[in-house]
Amino acid sequence: MHRLGSNERPDWRLAVVIGAGALGMAAARRLSQRHRVLVADIDQERAESAAETLRREGGDAVGFGCDVTAPAAVQALAERTADLGGLGVLAHVAALSPSMADFAAIVRVNLTGVALVAESLLPLTQAGSAAILISSLGGHNLQPSDPVERLLRAPTDPALAEKLAAELGEAATPAYAYSLAKHGLMAYCRGQAAAWGARGARIVSLSPGIIATPMGALEFEKNPRKLQLYARTPLQREGTMLEIADALEFLASDKASFITGTDLLVDGGLGGTLAEDRWTARAAHA
Repeated sequence: MHRLGSNERPDWRLAVVIGAGALGMAAARRLSQRHRVLVADIDQERAESAAETLRREGGDAVGFGCDVTAPAAVQALAERTADLGGLGVLAHVAALSPSMADFAAIVRVNLTGVALVAESLLPLTQAGSAAILISSLGGHNLQPSDPVERLLRAPTDPALAEKLAAELGEAATPAYAYSLAKHGLMAYCRGQAAAWGARGARIVSLSPGIIATPMGALEFEKNPRKLQLYARTPLQREGTMLEIADALEFLASDKASFITGTDLLVDGGLGGTLAEDRWTARAAHA
């Protein structure tokens, strides 16, 4: 029941947003216009602060501390979600960039943790629920070997990062971990579409290209290759977090009710340009 003097909206479905960073907050703000919001982050204080910000802005929001790589913490998140009435939307935004961690940590956070959250919340879905998992253009530009691909198809394996590192050897770098995890995330969405569909729910990935975020700015400083990619973007600019929120809002809405098990690429045309570059290189050697 509505409480006087509050922003509470018990009649709205719950959106669970994983990650209280800049892009996570852009997603949470947008979803808070039509949903109650649970903001989860590994830093509980940051999660609580994010929820307080949303409440000050008129939203109905709570914060929750959760390490997505810890099964017990993910189970606690699921229990809190159940207490709040079940899942309307999952927006999994949290991730580590190549400059932020080592190979194993990136695989665990960017793939294993995402799959753990999605699987724990699946039983709490209902008709019309949707999961939007933030992937990356980097996951599109990858063709792993068959042994690596088979490992990626078991994302919740607690030893996945170690098995991948053993298979890859010296190629197990943070940059490759990022692309591998995002590639695996898209495959996970495809593979889970039937399970979500059986409950009348949807699961999709959303792949940003070069987006103006604090994490992206760090990568520009640390990774010269990113500047080269930026120069190849047909729209000749970075995307904005608001543009990613636009795409996420669409995927979460009934307007996307027949979209599941696939990826939406929001990259200013860069993916297409890179595909044409690969074709041109192959043709030149034919």
